Amino acid sequence: MAGKKYKVGIIGYGWVSGAHIAAINATGHGEVTAIYSSRPLDAAEVSARHGGPISCFRDLSAMLATDIEVVSICSYPQDHAAHAIAAAAAGKHLIIEKPLALNWEDCVSIQRAVQEAGVKTCVCFECRFSSQFLAIKAMIDQGLLGRIHYAEVDYYHGIGPWYGQFRWNTRKNAGGSSLLSAGCHAMDALLLCMGEDVEVVSSYSTHSLNREFAQYEYPTTSVTILKFKDGRVGKVASVIDCLQPYYFHVHLVGSEGSLLDNKFYSSKLAGLNKAKWSELSMKLLDSGDVSDHPYQRQFEAFFDALDAGEEMPLTSLAHALRTHEVIFAADNSAERHAHKRHSH
Repeated sequence: MAGKKYKVGIIGYGWVSGAHIAAINATGHGEVTAIYSSRPLDAAEVSARHGGPISCFRDLSAMLATDIEVVSICSYPQDHAAHAIAAAAAGKHLIIEKPLALNWEDCVSIQRAVQEAGVKTCVCFECRFSSQFLAIKAMIDQGLLGRIHYAEVDYYHGIGPWYGQFRWNTRKNAGGSSLLSAGCHAMDALLLCMGEDVEVVSSYSTHSLNREFAQYEYPTTSVTILKFKDGRVGKVASVIDCLQPYYFHVHLVGSEGSLLDNKFYSSKLAGLNKAKWSELSMKLLDSGDVSDHPYQRQFEAFFDALDAGEEMPLTSLAHALRTHEVIFAADNSAERHAHKRHSH
């Protein structure tokens, strides 16, 4: 049975919203019919650009008062909490671009608003829906790697002046931290592979001497060690000041095998040569560009969940909150370590 078509309103009309609108409309289950922006927009031009009638608003409460059922929040990170709370209070289901917010208190406020309103959520940790992580998770679930006792997932992506996000990402009150603004995808992927029972987090941060990255108000590289309640360990590096191609590094080590990016070895498969990797034919995450991210697959799963009246799989608010909790713990640890260094 084909599900209903949901009317979707967009908050914030910038770089990321273009990818959201295209993906939502492409699902066939959703249709963007309204946009709220602080800038004046020409509704005829916007409608023509996105191939359907779109009403444009400069007053958020006016858009929330219309018959839209879902709101996609593509505003600046520092505004996410206020926008999510307002949309939830208006009874709208939420798609929230990462990060949820720049501090834990705001995350909890979003959670409270969502619970009170009884609305459903989708948080844009869309890498969980990439072919890379769907394949990796399937391998883990089928036991091909055994019990993973060590994992590292690292995010390497130079976010300098040549990159759209740089304009606001450099500010602490907008980007937050290297881990929050970009490396959060790596932390989220690590928790997808290892589970969410993190017990201890320890993090250190540093920065590049390259002039291009001097505008950042916070350290641009961090490395975080995680210890899980059952004793397993993991590591996440978030490096947004590197001069190299985008690289999303994944290395999982288990009792029955290992996985490195798109290569693996498993003792569960008879006849494999332990001295040689076997290759997986999945598409790797190879770009930070939002147009390359698997939003459509993610949003399809969200609309299917709405049809069924259920929480969506993989990227509901509950999963995202746990990832954010670990990120804020890591950033606090890195700050404490930095203060200790300066006070010596």
